[in-house]
Amino acid sequence: MPAFAMAARILDAQRGALFPWVPVAFGIGIGAYFALRFEPGPGLWLLAAALSILLLGGCLRFGQARPLLIALLLILAGLGAAALRTELVAEPVLGFRYHGAIEGRVIAIDRSASDKMRLTLDRVVLERVDPKRTPSRVRVSLHGLQGFVTPEPGLTVILTGHLAPPEGPVEPGGFDFQRQAWFKRLGAVGYTRTPVLALAPAEEGRAGLAVHRLRMRISAAVQNALPGRAGAFAAAITTGDRSGMDAETLEDLRKSNLAHLLAISGLHMGMLTGFVFSAVRYGLALIPWVALHWPLHKIGAVAALGSGAVYLALSGGSVATERAYIMVAVMLAAVLFDRRALTIRAVALAALIVLTLRPEVLAGPGFQMSFAATTALIAVFGALRDTNLWRWHPAFRWVIALVVSSAIAGLATAPVAAAHFNRVPHYGLIANLLSVPLMGAVVMPAAVLAAVLAPLGLGWVGLAIMRPAIEWILGVAQWVAALDGAVSHVASPPPLVLPVLALGSLFVLLWQGRARWAGALVGVAALSLWALTERPDVLVTGDGGLIGVMTSDGRALSKSRGGGFSARSWLENDGDAADQIVAAGRPGFDGVPGNLVTSVDGVRIAHVSGRGAEASAIAACANADLVIAALDRAALGSDPDCSAIDREFLRAMGPLALYVDDDRIRFVTVRQTTGTRRWSRWSGPVPAVPSNFEPGSVNRAGLAPVRPTRVARQ
Repeated sequence: MPAFAMAARILDAQRGALFPWVPVAFGIGIGAYFALRFEPGPGLWLLAAALSILLLGGCLRFGQARPLLIALLLILAGLGAAALRTELVAEPVLGFRYHGAIEGRVIAIDRSASDKMRLTLDRVVLERVDPKRTPSRVRVSLHGLQGFVTPEPGLTVILTGHLAPPEGPVEPGGFDFQRQAWFKRLGAVGYTRTPVLALAPAEEGRAGLAVHRLRMRISAAVQNALPGRAGAFAAAITTGDRSGMDAETLEDLRKSNLAHLLAISGLHMGMLTGFVFSAVRYGLALIPWVALHWPLHKIGAVAALGSGAVYLALSGGSVATERAYIMVAVMLAAVLFDRRALTIRAVALAALIVLTLRPEVLAGPGFQMSFAATTALIAVFGALRDTNLWRWHPAFRWVIALVVSSAIAGLATAPVAAAHFNRVPHYGLIANLLSVPLMGAVVMPAAVLAAVLAPLGLGWVGLAIMRPAIEWILGVAQWVAALDGAVSHVASPPPLVLPVLALGSLFVLLWQGRARWAGALVGVAALSLWALTERPDVLVTGDGGLIGVMTSDGRALSKSRGGGFSARSWLENDGDAADQIVAAGRPGFDGVPGNLVTSVDGVRIAHVSGRGAEASAIAACANADLVIAALDRAALGSDPDCSAIDREFLRAMGPLALYVDDDRIRFVTVRQTTGTRRWSRWSGPVPAVPSNFEPGSVNRAGLAPVRPTRVARQ
């Protein structure tokens, strides 16, 4: 096979620079597993095992082709790792909506999007539910009158609440909360409006309980010493407790691209461990005998590892912090073994460890942004190492390093942030240049100083040093967020854009030789595909209660209340900054609430819901080309020429996207895009399509096969 031999020769020429590609191949396998629309069965896994054995044999037999064969093995390994992780976290998922008594032990405390306290419970007991069908973990948001107990890990609580299975995407190709919940072992989510009461005290002596209580004491002490926004910010970056942050400050930080300063991740872990490493190393160097006889850099590395582990525990041990600690630990281990710490190989090893432990993080913004920034920074600074830039005065070198690092990190993470959060902060570079140096030079060292002096009752000294820097950072965030055009909104890209863009960027950074610049063409192609993204003409929720139609003014919604999460997600994915009330006020519908008609490229679409919907639906069938009804099929009458999407169809297929071309209505459903996976079990068979719908063509947006219909003209 000439093509195979040519590929083998090309890879052979890259020897010595192939290890960074190991997590890339492994990640391709993970991504392939999550892209499947069916769960692989035993037959496919036997085939994969046989293929792996053949590839191993080929590695022993064909030396020149070994890199290519190993890459294929790593792809299969990624598939297997993702499948194994999927089975290891498998737990029961609630199959219906539940209202009643809930008992469980608190294992995590956070806040919901509406800023309500939220409890994650295990050892769950549900009234009249078989223990075999009871989820092992549920998450409940606390509304109404609360305050009768102080939640803490280990506390067993009782409450009366509403629970439901985790919801899937609100539109085809959208964010899949079902999959995220599966890997968090969440079998149900819900809320309560009644008081939460304590049933049994937290078990004393548990390490998690002791750490949580210490976190809360530190957070309270920090906020008492630094009242207001500065104290809330300091508590967030030291303990992960954001309860004191107000919504306005959080929004300013997001608009100025400074929200990453709150997330305890790579930046904080790197600053903290770097400061401890330098302080220990250079502090011991002041003692001449110690400097001559002890390996100060290794002692500093051990101290930094220990401080990072303590910080990981105090911050709550989130996935992002775990990932940051793994990256730092790999680099400090390189110091211990007399290897260069900041290398692409170290980043690759850290990525491989993270993906092996938690393959599901590959699709998340945290993993993507962390490793995009780190890889880009090391690659660019490695390329600049021997240039004349570093021969300037140290002060100029520091300024250059600051500007270059901020610009490179911003450019590397901007596409990822835009794809996941649908916003682009235009002045983020300015805000980071004015803020990040203070985080590294003042805030984090002052936090370490406060921790060291706290046992002596002098922690306030470090906090006092920290306060002016934090006030400056928050002031910068407020100023930048208020600038005209501070943020623009972008539409969500098709699913292939980020993987293709990542592969093109990695080819530029990791490949050796002039051929690397071919990766730039791949990146341009991915961005072009993003620019040509076509949003659905019509979106429908899974219960048929809300629809949104694209107009020249943006997406118009059928109602101003109800289906708020779907409405917000649709508008964000459109790249639209409007809220539901504004979108509901846009022209696009005729009629009265519950009986609306819209026209898309001449195709009349009726939407009926609420009281009197049965009579409205029958009338709409006679006058509209397509009826979307929050009703069962039986209520629509027996007219065989009525093209209708009913509640039964939506219940089985999920939220719906419609595309109108000339006289064709083409549709794609969430069930088509997600398929039947362990985390997205669909009930019942695929229902019959509405009348006049014919199987056939391919969705022009490239999302999935669709079923078009030739509209019957009146």
